[in-house]
Amino acid sequence: MNEKKKQLLIVTGMSGAGKTVTAHSLEDMGYFVVDNLPPTLLGSFWDLMVNSNDFQKVAVVIDLRVKSFYEDLLDEVNSLEDNGKVQAMIVFLDASDDALVARYKETRRLPPLASSGRLLDGIQAERQILTPIKNRSNYLIDTSNLSTKELKQKLIDSFSDRDRQPFSIEVMSFGFKYGMPIDADIVMDVRFLPNPFYIPELRPFTGLDKRVFDYVMEKDETQVFYKKLLELLETAIPGYVDEGKEKLTIAIGCTGGQHRSVSIAQQLARDLAKDYPVDITHREISRYLRK
Repeated sequence: MNEKKKQLLIVTGMSGAGKTVTAHSLEDMGYFVVDNLPPTLLGSFWDLMVNSNDFQKVAVVIDLRVKSFYEDLLDEVNSLEDNGKVQAMIVFLDASDDALVARYKETRRLPPLASSGRLLDGIQAERQILTPIKNRSNYLIDTSNLSTKELKQKLIDSFSDRDRQPFSIEVMSFGFKYGMPIDADIVMDVRFLPNPFYIPELRPFTGLDKRVFDYVMEKDETQVFYKKLLELLETAIPGYVDEGKEKLTIAIGCTGGQHRSVSIAQQLARDLAKDYPVDITHREISRYLRK
């Protein structure tokens, strides 16, 4: 069976064409990303990937910080020997002069070579220097008319593992008495539901116990609420996916994070897992579990 090659992506291109977005997107896809790598170190990184199993997917971002960088880059790329273990590819980000001028005006920055202060002169000088490496590139991505979301999707289509799911959900239970989770995207308060705390034989247990879970979930008001909650989330979640969100945290809270929130979170994770990768966290559960 053929061993899968390790991947080294060399990300470069016009300043303002989207290298930062590309770096973040590749990092989210599991790449080890190195920003502003001097080209003379490319060979050392190559040797490290060849001889170590710690680096399977690496992306190095190289900017026009020094003009000689791009002369060095071509020499370094040409020196990389294909030994069957690592595949090196150049990803070049480009954009039209009009698009780059508009972006620089919006950010009030200047291109690296605009020493005279003229935007277009700096852009055109940089384009001339980058032409040889652009012609040598394996992937040319023109971002002139791409939104950030569209660029991310293009990168996912090109470089994401086909079996990797870029969107996932975390369902969390918590207790309001211990503070709200600051990283939650959606918070649902279930303190209005019947509370097993007031049932002496249920009080010591948590929503992980079938008796507590059944008590909470079988109540008429719980069933009405839960049906509407699930319908709401099933309507909203595709919108989060379309907007490019990679992880959605849904927090369910009751007073102590012991009974109602745990029960609802358990059922919600079970139902959402039919369509999405789901993790579940019970923030307060260790406070109540008996040895």
